[in-house]
Amino acid sequence: MTWDVVAAILRLVFSLYILLFIFRVVLSWFPQLNLNRFPYNVAAWPTEPFLIPTRKLVPTFGGVDITPFIWVAIVSLMQELLIGQQGLVTMMTRLN
Repeated sequence: MTWDVVAAILRLVFSLYILLFIFRVVLSWFPQLNLNRFPYNVAAWPTEPFLIPTRKLVPTFGGVDITPFIWVAIVSLMQELLIGQQGLVTMMTRLN
């Protein structure tokens, strides 16, 4: 597996998770929605393992769950550090 493939996979995974966390932000505006039903579970299922422990550390702010925002920031930072212009994986692809 070359570094270009690793970068492409990471780019896809990071972009998908950022999108899913943004969907979670939007879904939080509608508390009456059942997140266990399709299509809401498509965003809830992969993000909930990250949000549950974060909710234990970060309380709601004015009644708003800010943990999806935190994870958008974390994933964006990881994306930049790994596959950004000066990212580790990006630098490795330039060595080949």
